[in-house]
Amino acid sequence: MRVVVVGATGNVGTSTLAALARDPSVDEIVGVARRLPERPFPKVHWVAADIRGSDLGPIFAGASAVIHLAWLIQPSRDLAELRSVNVDGSARVFRAVAAAGVPALVYASSVGAYSPGPKHYSVDESWPTDGIPSSFYSRHKAEAERLLDAFEAEHPSVRTVRLRPGLIFKRGAGAEVRRLFAGPFLPSPLLSERLIPVVPDVPALRFQAVHSLDVGEAYRLAAVGDARGPFNIAAEPVLDPQELGRLLRARPVRVPAKALRALADVTWRLRLQPSPPGWVDMALGVPLMNISRARTELGWEPRHTSGEALKELLGGMRESAGEPTPPLEPSAGGPLRFRELLTGVGRRAP
Repeated sequence: MRVVVVGATGNVGTSTLAALARDPSVDEIVGVARRLPERPFPKVHWVAADIRGSDLGPIFAGASAVIHLAWLIQPSRDLAELRSVNVDGSARVFRAVAAAGVPALVYASSVGAYSPGPKHYSVDESWPTDGIPSSFYSRHKAEAERLLDAFEAEHPSVRTVRLRPGLIFKRGAGAEVRRLFAGPFLPSPLLSERLIPVVPDVPALRFQAVHSLDVGEAYRLAAVGDARGPFNIAAEPVLDPQELGRLLRARPVRVPAKALRALADVTWRLRLQPSPPGWVDMALGVPLMNISRARTELGWEPRHTSGEALKELLGGMRESAGEPTPPLEPSAGGPLRFRELLTGVGRRAP
């Protein structure tokens, strides 16, 4: 079979390529990205395209499945730019899938698509997906889910799958995650466990994480199998202040949620870091997810714990780890992170 992966060079994309390459039923993988890597990947034929304007029809023609991963997190200060990819670009991908007669579409949704929900028990995939209004990421994920609802109603013959993972971590994404979320002013050595004495103890700060390689395997299963519909994807245990303290050998210190949000807001406005406060609202607002359906219907099981994934990411951030693709390249920020500073905190260099 021939599988097209749109947005194939990022954190999840590279893990999905690796999972697909190991599958003997997959004969060819088409990796689609705006900027192509110089290094070859097993079974992958690379195609340069921008989902905002490129003709996707010839790329999708003859595909057994399209996996749509392309998404922008930065520049956080240009909502029109973000929307042009996240919402309008996704709509173009969905239309192109239908026009090319592709029998299966797998879309990268997120826990961020969910409406506010409980933190003391987990919800299944029927929980509303109207997002967290103050988070652009959450709003865009919710809008894309509505587009996919319409797509499914109009094209019932297309097997459509949407995965909703928690936070996705791996060592090779360390440099990228630091650049996208922490910015150029965070000294990487400070991420050593020995230098993290405390963690914020906010009651609603309970979230789920999953290793990128496990997410890549979930996308493989969704593409080559016969599953349909939404699937929650996360690993155990839930990461709360007590578990974070245990993992990092740090002491939880009670911090009011309003203070945490205010700190994120003021540092973003002062351009000290690139993540707007909506990320805090989303972390505190989205529900915990039940992954039973992924286990029983998708046949997916995480091989890494959430704690292992987090510690691996922190090690990668500390060591500026990356992979040989443009988004994951450790030197993407330039010498002394000069390109990050030159283009503004939160905006990647061209």
